[in-house]
Amino acid sequence: MNSALLTLKVNGEDRRLVVHDSATLLEVLRENLQLTGTKHGCELGECGACTVLLDGVPVLSCLTLARLAENSSVETVEGLTKNGKPHPIQTAFVEKGAAQCGYCTPGMLMTASALLEANPHPTIEEARVALAANLCRCTGYIKILEAVVAAGEVRQ
Repeated sequence: MNSALLTLKVNGEDRRLVVHDSATLLEVLRENLQLTGTKHGCELGECGACTVLLDGVPVLSCLTLARLAENSSVETVEGLTKNGKPHPIQTAFVEKGAAQCGYCTPGMLMTASALLEANPHPTIEEARVALAANLCRCTGYIKILEAVVAAGEVRQ
C-alpha cells in the first residue's frame, strides 16, 4: 500500500501528514488528526453523519479519498465555533432541542452551516431539501428544520 504526504487546511490550520493512498477523509480526520466530531455512520454515503465542508461544500467524508482533498480547506464540526463563540446553528440546535442522541448532529450542523452561508434566511422547505441527505433516527426532523430557520433569523 502506497503512502503520500498530504497537505490540508483543517479548520483554518495547515496540516501536513503522511497517509495511505486509500485513506478516506473520514479516517484521516478521526484517526490521524483526532477530530472525532465527524462520525462514522454507514460508511456507504447514505446517512450523512460524516458530512464535512470541503472548500465550503458539504461532502461525505466516508466516500472522499483524503488525497483528493489535497490543498483544500476542510471544515469539521470542531471548526464551527470561532473564538469561543458557537455558530448560530449550534446555538439554535440547543435552543430548539434539535439533537437527541446526537450522532447525526455533526453532519446536520455542517450541512446546515453551508446552507446558511449560501442562503442566510432559508425557509423550512429549503432547509428540508438541503438536509435531505442527512438521516436522523431520533427527532423526526421538525426541530432540526426549525433550528435551521431560527439560525437564519438570528443572523439577520
